[in-house]
Amino acid sequence: MNRVILFNKPYGVLSQFTDKGTEGSARPTLSAYIDQPGFYPAGRLDKDSEGLMVLTDNGALQARIAHPKYKRPKTYLVQVEGTPDPAALEALRKGVDLKDGPTKPAEVSQVDPPTNLWERDPPVRFRKTVPDAWLRITIREGRNRQVRRMTAHVGLPTLRLIRESIGDWHLNDLRPGAWRWASETGA
Repeated sequence: MNRVILFNKPYGVLSQFTDKGTEGSARPTLSAYIDQPGFYPAGRLDKDSEGLMVLTDNGALQARIAHPKYKRPKTYLVQVEGTPDPAALEALRKGVDLKDGPTKPAEVSQVDPPTNLWERDPPVRFRKTVPDAWLRITIREGRNRQVRRMTAHVGLPTLRLIRESIGDWHLNDLRPGAWRWASETGA
């Protein structure tokens, strides 16, 4: 049986166990939260993003979770700056042309601000003169900072990005920095 860990990565944490950055940078990594040997992240989440990461001790399963050819859906709650109009939402749904090529179509809906969300440290900047909105975006590929680049492309810069789910695995009530065991199938 392959072992799977679901982890709620806090803002500012690198999605790796060691920091290979500049010497003396001491950026927080997964090792500050997960002390299970032999586990590796199945995919990445940039340090400015929060939410669900799946880790496993099986390389084949890791590849099936992370590789885009398996088209495992990844769903994000995205706080954007500005007010989404129908044209911007439709562009995201159809796919947008980024510098590294067109994105595949995404599932996109505008949602009410989440009521059960934890505070972020540091907080998201707030400007009285610029409205913000929340979107739920599901993609089936995983380019570097893809969701952020997609929303910026349609004039809605991302302020906060939280991954809610990967395939059948969901964040649910897992708090930032906490992890739990899960089944291989995501049930």
